[in-house]
Amino acid sequence: MNKKLANGVEMPMIGLGTFLVADGKSAYDTVLHALHVGYRHIDTAQMYKNEESVGQAIKDSKIPRKEIFITTKQRGHSTIPKMRAQFEESLAKLQTDYVDLYLIHWPNQNKEINQQTWSFFETLYLEKKVRAIGVSNFTRSHLTDLFETATIKPMVNQVELHPGLSQAPLKKYLDSEGIAIESYGPLMKGGVFEGIWGEAIGEIAKKYNASIPQIIFAWGIARGVIMIPKSVTPERIEENFKSKDIVLAKEDILAIDELNRGKRVYTDPDNSPWGPFID
Repeated sequence: MNKKLANGVEMPMIGLGTFLVADGKSAYDTVLHALHVGYRHIDTAQMYKNEESVGQAIKDSKIPRKEIFITTKQRGHSTIPKMRAQFEESLAKLQTDYVDLYLIHWPNQNKEINQQTWSFFETLYLEKKVRAIGVSNFTRSHLTDLFETATIKPMVNQVELHPGLSQAPLKKYLDSEGIAIESYGPLMKGGVFEGIWGEAIGEIAKKYNASIPQIIFAWGIARGVIMIPKSVTPERIEENFKSKDIVLAKEDILAIDELNRGKRVYTDPDNSPWGPFID
C-alpha cells in the first residue's frame, strides 16, 4: 500500500519509526525484524543517532536496496558545507548512496534560514542524491514563507498527528499543494488509551477484533496519512503492520475525527527551543 508523491515516487503508507530506539542491538534487531515482517519503509534521523545500526540491519536483511524506502532528516540548520557533510555522513552510516526521502527536521523561526536550507535540499534532489525531499514540523506559515524562494515544493510534511490532533486544516492545505502528510506520535505518548480517546477508540476496536493502535493506524491510512508507528517489541511490530489490512467503516472514521481537541504532546513548531544554527 503506497502513496504516490507529487514527483511520482511511491512511498509505503506504513513504516517503522525509530525515534528513541537506541543505537546498537536495539535499533539493529528492531529494524531487521520489521523488514522480515514485511515493512519496506524505515524512518530515522540524524538527531536519533541510530542511523548506523539502521543501515547495518538494512544491509544484513539481504533485501535489495531499491525495495526499501529510507527516510532520514537533517538535524539542524547550518552553513551549506556543514549540511552537506552531515548528509554525506548519513549516507555512510546508512551504507547507501542515496536516500528515498530527506526532511528538514524542524523549521527555524527565521524564514531566510529555512529558505537557505531548502535551497540545499533542492540541490541534493537535482543531484539525484535523494529521490524526494520534504519537511517535518512545518506549519502553514512556515510553508508559505518557504514558497517565496522555492523552485521545488516539498513532497512530504511529517507532523505530529493523532486522534487528539487530527491536523485536518493543515491536511486540507497540504492536499491543495500536492504535499503528502505523514504522522508521527500517533499514540499521543499513550494518551490514546485514556479518557475520551481510550473509551471511544476502544469500542471501535472491539468491533474489528483489533487493538487501539491498529485502529488508529487504519484511521490514518484511510485519511491518506502516511503512518510510521514505533515499537521495539517484536509482537507489536507485527501487530502494527497488520493494521494496513483493516478497512474502517465511514462512521468509525468520522467518530475518531470527532475526537480532535487540538492537543499537542510534542513540541509546538512555532515555539521550538532550537537556535538558528547547529554546528
